[in-house]
Amino acid sequence: MYKQLTAIIEREGSGYISFCPQLDIASQGDTIQEARDNLREALELFFETAAPSEIQQRLHQEIYITQLDIAVG
Repeated sequence: MYKQLTAIIEREGSGYISFCPQLDIASQGDTIQEARDNLREALELFFETAAPSEIQQRLHQEIYITQLDIAVG
């Protein structure tokens, strides 16, 4: 079974942080691809080890990612 989840990846220092907002799970890596692969591994491990009730409790069904224009200064 496959599930499509969101990955947000951003540079932090000399590496990258990867985050899945649906489950509040994060990872990191030296490259974008490594951060993505490490997040995938963390998510797969979560689904393998978590109780169904924990998955249901943590899984956010609707996630919206958008940009905002705001006044600064």
